[in-house]
Amino acid sequence: MNPLKTDKKLFIIGSGPGDPELLTLKAYKTIKSAEVILYDNLCSEKILEIAPKTCNMIYVGKKPYKCCTPQEKINDLIVEHASQGKIVVRLKGGDPFIFGRGFEELLFAEAHGITATYIPGISSMQGIGSIDIPLTHRGISESFWVITGTKKDGSLSQDLKCAMKSSATVVIYMGMKKMREISEIYESEGRGSVPAAIIQNATLPNQKHATCRVADLQKTALQHGLSNPAIIVIGDVVSAKAMFYEQYSSLVG
Repeated sequence: MNPLKTDKKLFIIGSGPGDPELLTLKAYKTIKSAEVILYDNLCSEKILEIAPKTCNMIYVGKKPYKCCTPQEKINDLIVEHASQGKIVVRLKGGDPFIFGRGFEELLFAEAHGITATYIPGISSMQGIGSIDIPLTHRGISESFWVITGTKKDGSLSQDLKCAMKSSATVVIYMGMKKMREISEIYESEGRGSVPAAIIQNATLPNQKHATCRVADLQKTALQHGLSNPAIIVIGDVVSAKAMFYEQYSSLVG
C-alpha cells in the first residue's frame, strides 16, 4: 500500500531554483508517487519527468506580465482532484512559502477538509551562490532582506527604503520592471554606487548574470539581455570575492 495514499491529500512542494539535483529527497519521493501534478512556469522539465507516466500533469503557470492561470482556478483544481482521493502535488519553483502563494493554497485546502503537507524547496536567492555571491559574509553583511518588487497592487514594497539604510544584503524578487525605481531610491539617498547583480535562471544551464552599480541596473539588464525570471541582489556581498582576492594579492605580493 502506498503510504502517501490517503483521502484528500495535497503536497505543496518547492522544486528549487531549477537544477533537478537540488530537489530534496522528500520532494523526489513524493513526486514519484503523484497522481496529479499542478505545476508552475518555473518548474524544470527534468523534475517533471520524475513523475509516473500515468500522472495527470496540469500546467497552471503564471508568466510575469503575461496571461496566467487565475488563483481561483488553481484552488478549484486542488479541491477537484484531492476530493477524488488522488495524490495531488502542487509543484512550485523555488520555495512555495517565499513569494509563492503556497501558504494561501495550504489554508484554502485545509478549509475544504484537505490535509496539506508543505515540502520546502531551495529558493532562487540561495541559487545565487552558484555565481559566488553569498547572502551574508563576515565583516560585510550580517543579515539580509528579501523583498518583493511587485506587491499585490503593483507597487514596489516600501520595505526597500528601510533595508537600504542598513548594511544588509537586499534580495528583490519580481523587480525587473522596477529597476528604474529601485535605482532612483538608492540614488536619492546617495547610495547609487552600491554593488548590485542581476541573476537570471540561477543554477540552470542557461543561467545569465551581470554585476553593476545599483544606479545602472536598467542599463546593465539591457546590455546583457537579462529579463525574467531573475532576481536582483544589492549589497557589498556582490563584490565580496573580488575584495578577498584584492586583499590576498596585496598580502602575498
